[in-house]
Amino acid sequence: MAIFLTEQSRVIVQGITGSEGTKHTRRMVASGTNVVGGVNPRKAGSDVDGIPVFATVAEAMKQTGADATVVFVPPAFAKDAVVEAIDAQIGLAVVITEGIPVQDSAWFWQYNVSLAQAAGQTTRIIGPNCPGLISPGKSNAGIIPATITGPGRIGLVSKSGTLTYQMMYELRDFGFSTGVGIGGDPVIGTTHIDCLAAFEADPETDAIVMIGEIGGDAEERAAAYIADNVKKPVIGYVAGFTAPEGKTMGHAGAIVSGSSGTAAAKQEALEAAGVRVGKTPSATAELMREVMKNL
Repeated sequence: MAIFLTEQSRVIVQGITGSEGTKHTRRMVASGTNVVGGVNPRKAGSDVDGIPVFATVAEAMKQTGADATVVFVPPAFAKDAVVEAIDAQIGLAVVITEGIPVQDSAWFWQYNVSLAQAAGQTTRIIGPNCPGLISPGKSNAGIIPATITGPGRIGLVSKSGTLTYQMMYELRDFGFSTGVGIGGDPVIGTTHIDCLAAFEADPETDAIVMIGEIGGDAEERAAAYIADNVKKPVIGYVAGFTAPEGKTMGHAGAIVSGSSGTAAAKQEALEAAGVRVGKTPSATAELMREVMKNL
């Protein structure tokens, strides 16, 4: 089993003909992802390594049966690309693009919510500014290196791309059901809670690693959700214990104001919910090793 992305997923790439789109499409194909098409209205009718390029997401879905898209569109055009995917009613949109204006992300997030409320139409958005997600041995939508880990029974949800890679590599001998990089922007489509709920419901995920970072209250809200709804063991890590107060660090959402959003406050909330929190990524991996060996 896997969450959100399986071996049956049929993936298209918006922006497939750009340098990043082409490079990562080839990496996804090499890792076993079923990439069935690409989208670029100016290059429609061409192909990338035999993968056909279509003018629109709707046309690509009609011709290929695609149910997931990976967005490698520059920031200025990313909002329109995501809205196009939502309008086509694709099931999953993985938005890799970094630097999308927050107002654009907020707009397409609300647009997706409004359609879901009005017509029951919903597209699961991962990101933006994220590495995507991988179900090792099944499918890989985004930029996560496929060679760093293998299939297993750990679920991973992370705000940080590089820490996603490190955690998957450190626990490669156990492997993962799915690893999801949700992104660190202030407005994202899929949250820690969404992933925690999916992992809790997945019969082939035994334990969960949750990686957060300073800024906002997402980790505190996730801690409250864990306390009430998650029975599987959860191990946590919060990046940013040494970050100076009031300074944006790395991701646009990683800013601390006063005592709100600090790593210490997040750790306290998680531990109160029964989540063991590692002091470093490697220490966090060791905590998960203990869990897996005792299951």
